[in-house]
Amino acid sequence: MIDRTTIDKILDATDIVEVVSDFVSLRKAGVNYKGLCPFHDDKTPSFMVSPSKGICHCFACGKGGNVVNFLMEHEQISYPDALRWLARKYNIEVKERELTDEERRVETARESMLIVNEWAKNYFHNIIYDNIDGQTIGMTYFRKRGFRDDIIKKFQLGFSLSDRKSLSREALSQGYKEDYLLLTGLCYKREGGNELIDRYSGRVIFPWFNVSGKVVAFGGRLLDSRTKGVQQKYINSPDSDIFHKERELYGLFQAKRQISKEDLVYMVEGYTDVLAMHQCGIENVVANSGTALSKYQIRLLHRFTSNIVLLYDGDEAGVHAALRGTDMLLEEGMNVKVLLFPGGDDPDSFSQKHSAQEFKDYVFSNQTDFIQFKSSVLLNGVTDPIKRSEAISSIVGSISVIPDAIKRDTYIHQCAEQLHVKESTIVSSLNAVKLKAKKETTNIAQHSQQHNAGGDNAESRVDASSYDNQSNQKIHTLERLLVQQIIRHGNVCIIDAKTEDGAPISLNVAQYIAFDLSADGLTFHNPLYNVILEEAVRQTEEQPEFQPEYYFTHHQNIEISRLASDLAFMRYQLTKSFEENVTTNSLRTMVEHLILDYRKAIMQQVIDELQLKLRLTKEPSEQLKLMQQLRDSKLLHDTIAQKLGNDILS
Repeated sequence: MIDRTTIDKILDATDIVEVVSDFVSLRKAGVNYKGLCPFHDDKTPSFMVSPSKGICHCFACGKGGNVVNFLMEHEQISYPDALRWLARKYNIEVKERELTDEERRVETARESMLIVNEWAKNYFHNIIYDNIDGQTIGMTYFRKRGFRDDIIKKFQLGFSLSDRKSLSREALSQGYKEDYLLLTGLCYKREGGNELIDRYSGRVIFPWFNVSGKVVAFGGRLLDSRTKGVQQKYINSPDSDIFHKERELYGLFQAKRQISKEDLVYMVEGYTDVLAMHQCGIENVVANSGTALSKYQIRLLHRFTSNIVLLYDGDEAGVHAALRGTDMLLEEGMNVKVLLFPGGDDPDSFSQKHSAQEFKDYVFSNQTDFIQFKSSVLLNGVTDPIKRSEAISSIVGSISVIPDAIKRDTYIHQCAEQLHVKESTIVSSLNAVKLKAKKETTNIAQHSQQHNAGGDNAESRVDASSYDNQSNQKIHTLERLLVQQIIRHGNVCIIDAKTEDGAPISLNVAQYIAFDLSADGLTFHNPLYNVILEEAVRQTEEQPEFQPEYYFTHHQNIEISRLASDLAFMRYQLTKSFEENVTTNSLRTMVEHLILDYRKAIMQQVIDELQLKLRLTKEPSEQLKLMQQLRDSKLLHDTIAQKLGNDILS
């Protein structure tokens, strides 16, 4: 357990902009910062970070909160682990009591797997320095490939001994459980066998770090002498709770800062390509390492930049990968360029034949946009008009998936110039492609609706919930607005007067709302709102300097802190300029108006329920009773409406 004093120390030292920037490329936007949301498919920046409030919020998907909420959601870690993450970043000592056996048992498998992988990474890395076989086999391999010591350490490269039980034996002796050695894929068992076998024995090791620097997987490569006739030179960790290969990119952790700084990322195919480019001084590079490029990987990169250059070798497989990746990247709103290395070289082999400066010059000078790339590949030596038409249609198809209309028009113009085709012809072809895609989407949607439709006509059914859905929504909205006032202004005094007998009376926003609701025994429908109101009243009474916005946005209850952060960012819905011109009178008027609106909405809900009961009741005496209740409720509703200044009778 981490004590409250330490938590406060961690939060006081934390810069939310600095933390979020480790995962998202942020740009200044007035007093705040904005970027692409890491929690949903965001093509236009909707994720806002407020350094003054210490919170973040996505105006599209609604996710966010304080810096701890952000880390918990992004890294899928617990509240204490998020605090430990921040403590490590800001060099704050965290003193915790020893976990009990019961607490140790409830530690999640995911956390245990990360711990085992961190240990294994150090184990493999130390072998190439401390073990004679590691030095003569593993380190020699890296030396022959030309990798410097700083690159080996930067990527924590390692070696797994040929003894197929060396890692499991050492791990078990260190107290790591067999279950997690199996779950991480570090070891496996033969069918029907009970002995643990090291998965990577005799291979050099490439650890995979996720975007926050946690070791989630390993890649192991057979050494040159063992690769003849072997199709699978590399093996990777199997998918697990902490690793899905299609969602990770090798080298992103080491590259993310430079990607943001350069506003550009290079995509290569393999581990050694990444290492070679770092060694040549190009650090904004990642690899998809043998998997087909996925949308998850593209969206992960899009958080840091919209610009990508594909660097593949010029063989058939490299060309195919570039062609496939281009359309996916364009569809996700990325700006795409392509570079194919000559003579079957990849970035690694090309770098070994040239100096670092020559390599950088070649990369910077030979990138082409996707139209030039597809033209050179699909139209090279083509004279047949049918094949030429098909190639141009393929290029137009790529342009059609670009979501930004201005960018599409720019590429249409460029395509017309390069391919000597009328711009109107390209526009017509592009519209045909988009119309076809739209029809296919519509047909799929219609088929889905027909498949899911029930036998009954929904409009013919009388659903009791339809009578009060509107009232429920109104009540929910007003409760949310009242709680927003508590979080933003709960400590502000809005009544400072004397009673008839001269006794002073003073109520702040939180106390006023609590007093008014309790007078009629009303409570919020959302239990979380009631907790916030009760704590705000108590804290304002006990702490003269109580700041509700900070208190609730940094609350230890994660749901409360997320809600408070959301409400702190949410723009006012009733008056546009209220935020900038808060006075005691305007705040009191706002709160009074909200409470009256809230009471009116509750009475409307009561009226709706009584009307429904009256409609369904056949007993005359019961009908008479309901009609009397309905008249009383309408009278009270109209009285509230008159107080609000509404000339409405219903």
